[in-house]
Amino acid sequence: MTERPLVSLGDLTWDVLAKPDTLLLPGGDSTGRIELSGGGSAANLAVWARRAGAARAVHFIGKIGQDRFGELAVAELQAEGVSADVIESAEHPTGVILGLIDRRGQRAMLTGQGADWELLPHELPTETLRRCGHLHLTAWSLFRDPPRSAALHAAQLARAGGATLSLDPGSFQMIQSMGREVFLRILDRLPVDVLFPNDDEARAMSGRGDRGDAMDWFRTRFPDALIVMKLDEDGVLIEGPAQARVQVPATNERAVDATGAGDAFGGAFLTGWLAHGDAVRAAQLAVQVGGWVVSRFGARPPTDEDLLNRIATHAAGAA
Repeated sequence: MTERPLVSLGDLTWDVLAKPDTLLLPGGDSTGRIELSGGGSAANLAVWARRAGAARAVHFIGKIGQDRFGELAVAELQAEGVSADVIESAEHPTGVILGLIDRRGQRAMLTGQGADWELLPHELPTETLRRCGHLHLTAWSLFRDPPRSAALHAAQLARAGGATLSLDPGSFQMIQSMGREVFLRILDRLPVDVLFPNDDEARAMSGRGDRGDAMDWFRTRFPDALIVMKLDEDGVLIEGPAQARVQVPATNERAVDATGAGDAFGGAFLTGWLAHGDAVRAAQLAVQVGGWVVSRFGARPPTDEDLLNRIATHAAGAA
């Protein structure tokens, strides 16, 4: 692995995912499926870049509490082959995310603001960022300060070293709460090369209800960026400075749990795009990985032969 590393900076949390068997009623009781694991959008993307066969090292930067949840989350990253610079906080616990999954596989997330929200600029591993080949951020690092100043400074360091930059807008509800114009002014400070909005985030950012109109807006607002719009069962819509508009279809999996599917898509896409620069080929790999994740429970289900075959078939270096 001689290529400069792919670095993902942001949230590393402990996830509690719950899928009830029946409707939850006030004061009632129900059975269901519960899973505990390491999570966080930025950490998930790093794991999936590694799983998708990244030809370069994958590194994570973030902050956890000095607690057992943090230890477990870091151990899971390392077991996946992701190296890490992790700052430990004595003042804040490791963040915890509660995900409630409905019968259609859609999820609603409740994010506890833990140590991952407290990353400060002086805590950043400066040399790691200067030497990276690509930096990925999520908007969870931008919605408040801290950690916004740290994320913006990290982007400056990486860009000064010649790295490319990607961003996942993270949450349409948080964008709406912050205010569209405020959020866009923050993005103006980030020279983004790849932007990964999903359908809801595209609407929240553009103010457009139609996908085509939203893409027109993105191409005008971010003319130098490759826009990769995730459309769930409708696949992905792509357009960029050197890429004509094209839609790549989704797979036909039955949705079990959408948690982490966007992160898996992003990690796989970056694996391909950074290897060969072909956005369509990268998206074809990414929809296969994202579709596999949607059809299983959890953000990082254990790999199986089906996933490995999909990655091999659509590998970054495949013809």
